[in-house]
Amino acid sequence: MLLVLQEVEYILISLHKMGSYYCDKDRRCYEEETTNFIDNSLICDRLAKIRKCLCKGFDLRVGEDEMDDVERACSGISYWTKPGQYSEEQWIK
Repeated sequence: MLLVLQEVEYILISLHKMGSYYCDKDRRCYEEETTNFIDNSLICDRLAKIRKCLCKGFDLRVGEDEMDDVERACSGISYWTKPGQYSEEQWIK
């Protein structure tokens, strides 16, 4: 779990530092740097590995509804499907 925390810390603090650095600069530069950070720092791969580590503690056997516990918990999430579609929903209060 400490490795998971290191990954989360890297992503979170880096994004925060980018926001601070670009707060008084051209928004397009901030957006470009954020995109480059996500791509060049392999953020999607890192998040996938975090998810894999977190899923180890759950029952992944398929139930009567053809889903495991993780799939069931995530089944109501409205994922991004088109430009301008974002979510402000936060599951951890």
